[in-house]
Amino acid sequence: MGKEGVQKWLMRSINDPLVKILAKNSNLTKKQLETLLIDFLATSFTGKPLKNEEKARLRLSKAEISRGAFNRTLKQARENVIQSIYTIILLGYLGMFDSARLDPYLEAASKLQHYVSAYRDVLSNDRLAEEQLRIVNMLREELESSLERLSGTRVLSEA
Repeated sequence: MGKEGVQKWLMRSINDPLVKILAKNSNLTKKQLETLLIDFLATSFTGKPLKNEEKARLRLSKAEISRGAFNRTLKQARENVIQSIYTIILLGYLGMFDSARLDPYLEAASKLQHYVSAYRDVLSNDRLAEEQLRIVNMLREELESSLERLSGTRVLSEA
């Protein structure tokens, strides 16, 4: 798959309704998410290891960016991901995952796993059943609603 194929996949990924909701509420900028996706998955799509200069050319923006700018954005994205992971570890260590306030988030994560599994099943099936597509679409819509609801800070306030 060439540059156009990778960029088409990136565009589909970034424009996915669930990715939009999750990204909007994450601590990654759109450029950081795009750069991180390129860094993680470009080699899989191209079938060969890529230098960061080549990865920089895969970005969706029309203007070319330098390898240095790509590296800075990638470093910022990685730092944000590491900080997010440490936040989750800290909450677990302090016993906050036992709080009923986090249950809706854990439930959403579980629903997301079911959605991804159902979506993969549909993609791997040569003959798509209308019922399978309907179920996957229902799951996606339910997840979108749940994630939008959970993006407000009031969810973590005491009931």
